[in-house]
Amino acid sequence: MDRAKSKELFQKAQNHIPGGVNSPVRAFKSVGGQPIFFQKAKGAILEDVNGNEYIDYISSWGPMILGHAQPQVVQAIQKAVENSTSFGAPTSAEIDLAELVCKMAPGIDKVRMVNSGTEACMSAIRLARGFTKKDKIIKFEGCYHGHADSFLIKAGSGASTLGIPNSPGVTKGVAEDTLTCSFNNIEQVEEIFSQNPNQIAALIIEPVPGNMGCIIPQDGFLQKVKTICHANDALLIFDEVMTGFRLAPGGVQELFGITADLVTYGKVIGGGMPVGAYGGRTEIMDYVAPDGPVYQAGTLSGNPVAMASGISTLQFLLDNPEIYSSLNAKALKLKKGISEILKSKNADFRINQLGSMLSVHFTNEDVLDFDSAAKGNNEIFKRFFHHMLNNGIYLPPSAFESWFLNDALSEIHIKKTLDAVDRFDI
Repeated sequence: MDRAKSKELFQKAQNHIPGGVNSPVRAFKSVGGQPIFFQKAKGAILEDVNGNEYIDYISSWGPMILGHAQPQVVQAIQKAVENSTSFGAPTSAEIDLAELVCKMAPGIDKVRMVNSGTEACMSAIRLARGFTKKDKIIKFEGCYHGHADSFLIKAGSGASTLGIPNSPGVTKGVAEDTLTCSFNNIEQVEEIFSQNPNQIAALIIEPVPGNMGCIIPQDGFLQKVKTICHANDALLIFDEVMTGFRLAPGGVQELFGITADLVTYGKVIGGGMPVGAYGGRTEIMDYVAPDGPVYQAGTLSGNPVAMASGISTLQFLLDNPEIYSSLNAKALKLKKGISEILKSKNADFRINQLGSMLSVHFTNEDVLDFDSAAKGNNEIFKRFFHHMLNNGIYLPPSAFESWFLNDALSEIHIKKTLDAVDRFDI
């Protein structure tokens, strides 16, 4: 494939944009090579600046669950733009989207709109600290909650070890208030609570992580986490930025029948526009300004164009719930097909899949947390990524990212994908 224009643009971008990209994973550092610049997308197909086409398994990292340029969503955005791109004042669209979220997601009485998943998680943590009047939080290694200081913490060697910053600019004080443990390890959660009595405000978790590949919570893990949190008067925060409205109309809360105290959203809630939100039951959300003392604000929060995109996307999902079973069937077919091919090649691999999220790990161990995900053979993954890319299949450029399927993905697209896998030389 000729990608001369992408190479030219990347060189130009590096003159005025750090690393030539506005989000690090786009730089292809994990897989090598240079990033591809895109100019158009429709349905499940991306088109780069050279006119090459690719079957998309990123879906803009999750939000394009209906496919790119879905007509109903495009029409809603165009109609909103005609009235102005921003007011900096209340609109009825904010109410409409909030009502949809509360209707679809269990346990959500009120919701506050923000501009990104990072903002949503950052705000939820602040709210939890204000509500409980405690300072410390627990997060899980490998769970990504955005780039706010509290979340850029690497796990220590044991459950009782305080986190240390893994990004310059994060202060030691912030790190000391962030405790870390391994996903799917309930014993570590219990130990951290016992060693920090009456100090933990909240535990934040991606209930189905997507940033170490797709990781499935073991049976009973999430419910046990909730029980421990409530026994210690700490709030349980589900980060459903990736999973919200993607794995089910009500997200993981609906899928597993577990209601969190606070839930954060992004991705699908904006239908491709920059939107995030956090919500929960009334007694907690009423602590948010102007009703309560916990301050959070945003000039573009509730932006009318973003609200229109989100409303159209969520309403379409609400009206067409069969999309979820269809996406799951497509993901299962992809999982089965890739598994059969890799087995025939005597490859060491594991494939994790839940609904429309999936990840391929080149390892002979089950992938249950960040440590087991890190044992995957990244050299094989790099070759696999570039092989697929050269065959017109666009995968996440990292072994630590989930694939996201969209509704526009067809049987023909799946067959082309499997044919490309079949041609891969392990």
